[in-house]
This record gives sequence, C-alpha cells and structure tokens, in this order.
Amino acid sequence: MSAATTRPALNGASVLVAALSSAFGVGLLQVIGVLTAVVDSDPRAHGSVTVGIYLSVVGWVFIIIAIYVGAIVTSNTFATIVAGRARTIALLRLLGSSARTQRTAVAREGLLAGVVGSVVGALVGTGVAAGIAGIGRAAGFLKPFRYSYLAPGLVTPIVAVILTTWLASWIGSRRVLSVTPLQALGGSEELSREEAAHRPGRNRTALVLSILGFATLLLSLAVGLVSPLAVLIGVVGGVLSFTGLVLGADVIMPPALRLVGRLFGRSAPARLASENALRHPQRSSRATIGLVIGVTLVTMFGVAVASFTQIMHAAQAAQPHEYEGTEQLLNGITAVFSVLIGFSGLIAAVGLVNNLSLSVLQRIRELGLLRALGFSVRQLRRMILTESAQLTFTAVLLGLVLGAFYGWVGAQSLLGSLNGSPGIVFPAVPWLMVGIVVVAGAALTAIASWAPSRRATRVSPVAALAVE
Repeated sequence: MSAATTRPALNGASVLVAALSSAFGVGLLQVIGVLTAVVDSDPRAHGSVTVGIYLSVVGWVFIIIAIYVGAIVTSNTFATIVAGRARTIALLRLLGSSARTQRTAVAREGLLAGVVGSVVGALVGTGVAAGIAGIGRAAGFLKPFRYSYLAPGLVTPIVAVILTTWLASWIGSRRVLSVTPLQALGGSEELSREEAAHRPGRNRTALVLSILGFATLLLSLAVGLVSPLAVLIGVVGGVLSFTGLVLGADVIMPPALRLVGRLFGRSAPARLASENALRHPQRSSRATIGLVIGVTLVTMFGVAVASFTQIMHAAQAAQPHEYEGTEQLLNGITAVFSVLIGFSGLIAAVGLVNNLSLSVLQRIRELGLLRALGFSVRQLRRMILTESAQLTFTAVLLGLVLGAFYGWVGAQSLLGSLNGSPGIVFPAVPWLMVGIVVVAGAALTAIASWAPSRRATRVSPVAALAVE
C-alpha cells in the first residue's frame, strides 16, 4: 500500500528536480551566450576578452552548482522512496527477489526521470532565455545581436543531468541492500541516533571532506587576489564541504535539533516532536537537507550579488576610466543572479514540501498508535507542525550561515584580482532577503505539514495500525 500510494508523487518530484536542474543549466548557458553576443556586437567592446572570460567562468560555475544541487536533492528523494517502500521491498525479498534486482529497479526509475526531466528542462530553459532576449531587444535594453540557440555546448548540461540523476538514484537507493526478508514480517525501522553515530567509516569521510572543503575555500580567497579563476577552486571547496555536511548530517542534526527544540516549550506535543526528530536522525536529515540546500543557495546568491556589486563599485570609484561602460554589464549579471535566486527558492520549496509531506504520510502507523494511546487529533497536528517547525528553523539557520560564507567567498575569489579592487572586503548581507527567506520557510512549513497531517489523522486508529 505504501509503495503504491507514494510512487507517482515521488516519480513526479524526481522528474521536476531533473527538469529544474536542466532548465537552470541550459537557460543559463543560453543567457550567457546572448550576453556574450551582445558584447561582441558592440564596436566599443571588441577585444574585450576579459568580459567574455568572466561571463564564461560565471556561467559554468553556476551550471556545476545546479547539477550538484540536483544530484543531492534527487539522492535525498530516492532515499525517501526506499524508506517508504522498505516493507514492500522486504516482502519481495521474502518471495525470492534479490537486493540487487530491487535496487536496479529504483535506479531505472532515476534514469527515466533524468531523461524526461532533462529534455523538458532544456526546452523550458531555452524558451525562457529566448523570451528574456526578445523582451530585452524589444524594450531597447539589448542591442541587435546574432546568436544561435542550438549551440553544441548545450548538450553538456543535458547529459550531465541525466547521468547525475541516474547516479543519485543509485546512491539514494543503497538502503535496499540492508533490507532483509524478515522485515516483511516485522517492523522496518530507520537507524537510531546511536546507530547513526557509530558508523566510523562514513563519519570519518564526512569529517575529512568538510576539513578539505573549508581549507580549499580559504585557498580560493588567497588565490582570488591574483586570478579570477580562483572561483573554480572555490567551487571545488564548496562541493567538498557541503558533501561532508550531507554525509555527516545524521550526526550533526541531533545536537542542533535538541538546542532548537527547547524554544518550542515543554508541552506533551512539543516534547514528543523534539524526541521524534532526535530518535530518527536519518528521517530528520532527509526532511531538512532539501531546505538547507535551498536556503544556502538563496543566501549564497544574495550575498554574492551584494558583495559583487560592492567590489565592482569600489573598483569603478578607484579607476573610473578603466570601468567606463561596465554598468550595463553589471546590471545584466545582477539580473542573472536574481533569476538564480528564484530557481534556488523553487528547488527549496520542492524539496521541503516533498520530503515533509512524505515523512508525515509514511508515519500513519505511528500516528495511529498515538491516537490509540489517547492523543487527540488536535494534539497530533500540533506535534507534526512543531516537529516540522523545529526541523525548518534548524535548516534555515544552518543554510543562512553556509550561504553567507559561500556567497562571500565566491564574489571575493572572482573579483578580488580586479584592478582597483579593495582586496578582502567584509560580506555584504541583503537583510531584506534574509527576512523573506525566514518568513517563506515558516509559511512553507505550515503548508507542507498541514495537508498531509489532515489526511493522516483522518484515518481511524484501528485502520492506521493495520497499514503495512
């Protein structure tokens, strides 16, 4: 029953994530191509190799980020798929199916989701880029230019999204290997906090990646004072450090959740919500990692564009003749950043709503047991909302800190070597955007928790306890 009810929604979410990643990459390549064509068509800009280099570097950096984020969200989604199908997979194992066969079936779904999503996303990304270029030309913001929307380089993000979605589904489905046939006859539990903490190989890998990643980010700051290509070093550092965070989330989240849980009072629903988040760190980390990614991206792009503008204005003030006519380019790059913030917010919303909703629906038996023990429907809904709010608050705080650091490092390593640059500057934080992120996170939590909690609590205690 669980697999049958969640399969369509999960596949749809996987296709949507792949489509967003593909649209992000293809659309960005198209926009960068249009901006480069506009610069090349301007007689005053002939020979401006520096502008083309900056545009190309920025474009490919963002494409790498988009593909990486899509892979993490997809892996998280398929981990949730397997968690929801654990009893069904165990039953198939009991009937003679092998773990590899079941894992291959899940990975095949990922490959199909990647193919469909990447093709749809490529069409959408190209259409959006063409629409933006057409509006810009009609409004007079862009001068006439020659550009083909069928550039061979567009195949790169499409193929990358297909491969990373397939690989992410394979990685996310690794729990299939640990599902035993006996779990079809009994309960299928997630790892406890103690079991998650005592995985030395995984935890050591997470620690090493985190240390290497943050050290590489600091290196990119130093190299950024002499070359804009340092931003590529920063991308490597960001990928390493965030991968370490994802791998170690089962260990990192419980202490953070315990601290945040104290803010929600000592009532029975609040205390139970806090214990639920701590008792199942895998489930908690899956439910929050999508929002952490989204908040980190939104904050990163917001801080990056603010710091980017700050450094550019300082360089223009120091050497006005050298940077004459770059204001239009600065406005174009700011517009690209704004679109990226919108994409990031959409990815965050998809990840949060999908995982929180599935987390509630997959706990119908647990909720039925609480009903049988005397909890009212109102108390259950309050517990679910409190637990979701606790997870969201923790994710938003972590995402804001990481995003501010990543955004500052990105802008600094890209523009620190500009003539007239003030060198190392303090991060510029757009506080209005931070406030919007916090409010949006709270609103999404309520939306993502309320509907599935109503559906789950409408099931009678007897029927809920009978759910397989």
